[in-house]
Amino acid sequence: MSAFASKSALALTTLAGALCLGGCATKSYVREQIAPVSQRVSTLEAKLQETDGTAKSALAEAQAASGQAQNNGQRLDQVSGRVDGIDQRLTVQEQKRAKRPRH
Repeated sequence: MSAFASKSALALTTLAGALCLGGCATKSYVREQIAPVSQRVSTLEAKLQETDGTAKSALAEAQAASGQAQNNGQRLDQVSGRVDGIDQRLTVQEQKRAKRPRH
């Protein structure tokens, strides 16, 4: 083997080893790099659950208010009908009084 070939083989082996070992990350390094991201994800998940709970509570209150509004609307319709009936009776009575001769 010539000196050039042995130097080339050594350089190629060194380069291949550097590329192979340089690309590997230890478990502890990966954990260190992922820890802040994992912590942020956990914080966001907690906030999401809190927001979801608030939204569900608001939805339940809105549905209850809608039901109450419908109930109030029905009661208002009933009262309006009764008031209309009373108004008609008063109008009839006033017309009867107007038709009576005064002495």
